[in-house]
This record gives sequence, C-alpha cells and structure tokens, in this order.
Amino acid sequence: MSTPLIQLASSLAQSAGGFADYRVIWIPLIAWFTAQLLKVLINFIRKKQLKWSYMYSSGGMPSAHTAIVAALATTVGILYGLDTPLFAISLVLAFIVMYDAAGVRRTVGYQSTMLNKMLDELFRGNKDFSQRLQEFIGHTKWEVFVGAVLGIAFGIIFNWPW
Repeated sequence: MSTPLIQLASSLAQSAGGFADYRVIWIPLIAWFTAQLLKVLINFIRKKQLKWSYMYSSGGMPSAHTAIVAALATTVGILYGLDTPLFAISLVLAFIVMYDAAGVRRTVGYQSTMLNKMLDELFRGNKDFSQRLQEFIGHTKWEVFVGAVLGIAFGIIFNWPW
C-alpha cells in the first residue's frame, strides 16, 4: 500500500529530472542556508564565538528571509519571464517580506529591548518577572539589502545559461 508521501516522491523522481528540475525550490533554500551560515561566520569573526544557534535564529546579517524570497523571485523571473503573473506574485511577496523584516520585526525587537529594561527596573529580584522577551528579531535596512543581493546573486548564478 502506497502512502501519499511515497506517491509524491515517486512522481518527483519520475519527472524529467526529478528534484533537480525544481529550481524554484532548491535555489531559494540554498540561498537561505547560505545566509544562515554567513550569520554564524560573521558572528565568529566579530565576537570570536562559534554559535551554531544562528543557523536557526531570526535577525542578524544578512537577512535569510530576504535572501530566500529574492532568490525565489529571481529564479521565477528567469525561468518563467518577468512579464508573468507568477513573477509578479513572487516579487510582491519579496517586497512584503523585506518590508516586514526591516520595519515591523525591527520595531518589535526594539520594543522587546525596552520592555526587558522596564521589567528589570520595576521588578528587580522578582522571579515572576524573570522571563525575557527575544530582542534579536528584525533587521537593519543594510542587512535586508545584503540578503536581497545574496538571493538575487544565487538566482542568477544557478539559472543563467552559462
């Protein structure tokens, strides 16, 4: 008896090139992975600490969220054309993610820092208020820009007909 997951894997393997043909999936994922790895390396260079937790954390240089959507939009644009609805959707998604990373999430990180300071001052020593909010959430505009450049570069490098 075949499960839906096995059927999906089988159909992918039987397609023209299997998973290798799904560049709109694996190129953005490689861009995301590279951005996360760069966070680990940049932190190591700056602080001389190897923190593997940066591989799955949000915030920091470069923006992995931006890298993945920029690589997606670039890949879709190259493969299907810049005048297609699919490219328009991926581009709008990329702009929403970049706006969110540099705007909303950055503001939330700043507010978390302020709230943590207030809790420290108001409830010093009270264990009921010892839990802290995550402060490292959003990105600077520079981190978003570098993530976009990284994603666009991966989209071009892996799709260009060399």
